[in-house]
This record gives sequence, structure tokens and C-alpha cells, in this order.
Amino acid sequence: MRYGFWLPVFGGWLRNIDDEQMPATWEYTRALCEQAEALGYDLTLIAELNLNDIKGPEADSLDAWSTVAALAAVTRKLELMVAVRPTFHNPALLAKQAANIDRISGGRLTLNVVSSWWADEAKKYGIAFDEHDDRYARTSEWLDVLDNCWSTQHTSHTGRFYNVEDNLLSPKPFPQRTYSGTPNSTRPTLYAGGESEAAKNLIASKCDAYLMHGDDPNTIAAKVADMKQRRAQHPQLPPMTFGVTGYCIVRDSEAEAQREVDRITAQPDPTQSPAGFANFQQWITGSQLEKKISLRDYSVSNRGLHSGLIGTPEQVKQRLADFEGAGCSLVLLQSSPQHTEMARFAKQVMPAHKTA
Repeated sequence: MRYGFWLPVFGGWLRNIDDEQMPATWEYTRALCEQAEALGYDLTLIAELNLNDIKGPEADSLDAWSTVAALAAVTRKLELMVAVRPTFHNPALLAKQAANIDRISGGRLTLNVVSSWWADEAKKYGIAFDEHDDRYARTSEWLDVLDNCWSTQHTSHTGRFYNVEDNLLSPKPFPQRTYSGTPNSTRPTLYAGGESEAAKNLIASKCDAYLMHGDDPNTIAAKVADMKQRRAQHPQLPPMTFGVTGYCIVRDSEAEAQREVDRITAQPDPTQSPAGFANFQQWITGSQLEKKISLRDYSVSNRGLHSGLIGTPEQVKQRLADFEGAGCSLVLLQSSPQHTEMARFAKQVMPAHKTA
């Protein structure tokens, strides 16, 4: 199992806790990544939103791409998985930008391709917002342009969304991956997640890895099996890898862990609802999810509590083993406050060789 963590570019993961002691600043994120490397973590995921989805649209949030470029220069081992939304980026220009950052990092940049869902954000930044299936049609074409620009010179593309003539891109991405769990690839790994038919079919045909929101191991096993079947329709491609998100609470007793769950999911006063809850309905309608979620679920980002990484160190270790048995080779952790909980998890849960 590889251990990753979400970089708290929004100042945390809890919509009804105002101050999680992890400010959305460069200083904090740099220190956190340096700490993570020392603790033995494998990667960090840098989410991309121009507005703060967790603490409310007017709260601070870091830009993903300038942040990952800076991290590329000050880290040495972490895989830097940065989210990218095709709606917001011309694919040929993004290919150039990503190749340069990959060179700075020495082959540690990877992409988490996300088809946007937040209509209000797009409007506030002057970006045209496609409906659900059109977003995936755009993403499919975007991936073609990206991959061709990375792999060849003088590539051209004429399509519904993009037109590129005789592209030249030098230098190309770093010629090999240099992070833990390195795949046999000469270009940045492409991760993606999604639960609609359009999303799953696209990911199976054009990406390298499938990322899942929080769910129990049995549900995850079924999703892995489904995606393997879809991938089998493309025999020219190598097998996919799979990762799952989880919000982690490790405590010395089950009772202590449950008290923390109760604290972070306490329902807000409906007359004074935190700003992070305002876009709840827009997220639901803008996505096609396989299961309904409650407002309680939404108090923690990315359905993280559903993964069940909550309890004593032994219980969390067993849950991780169950996810590994379900076919996952990566877990993306959220916790609060991240610097404290990340150290606790490394000491009490991660294998000794990771932290040696």
C-alpha cells in the first residue's frame, strides 16, 4: 500500500469547524510536505478549485499549479499529484506547463484529471460551463491533445473543442517516473475519478489509475472489478491501478475515536449554517453519484468517513489491509489538524520500513 495525503489548500476538510489549525498558506503547505517526506509518505494530492469549497467561497484557497511548481523545487521524494480541470486549461499549453514542472521535480509530477462540477465557480472566472456529458466529451478530447503533445513533435488536432496545428513542445516530460511505486511510463501518470457511466468508460480507456471517494472495502472491491472489466475492452493498455480516499481518525480507544467523529459531524445551526455548506445542493446536482449522501456526510470532504479508517491503530491497520485485498494500492488520507494526525498515523499505523 502507498500512503498519500490531500494537501489542505482550502485550510482543512471539515465544513462545520472554522479553524482547523492548518492555514491555507504556502508556508504551511511547504512545511507539511517536508514533514511528510521525513515521515515516509509517498505522495500528496493538490486539489484545484479557484474558490474554497470547504470553508466557503470567500475564504482563502491556494492555486494548485503555482503551488505544485513551488513544491517541485523544494521536495525530493514525494509524488506530486496535481488536479487539472480541462474546462480551465488549454491542453497544449497545459502540456507545456506540466512538462516543465515535471522536469523541475525530476519526474515526480502526476495529474488527477477532474471534469468540473461547480457552475458558480466557472461563471466567476469567466469560463464556459459544459453540462455533464459534454464535460466528459471535452475531457476525452483534451486527453488526446495532451498525450500527443507529450509524445510527439509536429502533432495536429482538429476536434469539437480544440484545434492545434503543428505543435512543438520541448522539452518533453522527464523520461521516467522517479517516485515510489514507479510505473513503467515515460510520461506523468494520469489519475481520474468519477461514478457516472461517461466517467468510468472514459477513465478505463484513457487513464492509468482510478481514484474513488470513500466507501467500505466490499463496495470498493465491486468498483475495482467493474473497472477491470471496462479496462479489458482496451487490451493494448496496461492494467489500471486503484486508490481510495479516507478521512482518518486514529485513537487509543474506539470511544475516543467516536468522540472525535461526533465533534466534527455535529450538525450546524440551520440559521447560522457555515459558508462551506452553501454549495451542497449544487455539488449534488452537478455530479452523478452512485449513492446519495447526507448533510452529515458532507460535513467531511470526499465522503471520507465512509472508508471507516476510524478507531484504534490495529483497527485502522486491518481496514487498510481490507482495502488492499479489495484491489487498492493507494490510500489518500485526510485528517485534522493534518500535521498532528499525519505524524500519529505514521507512527502508529504505517509499516516500520516506511518511517525508518
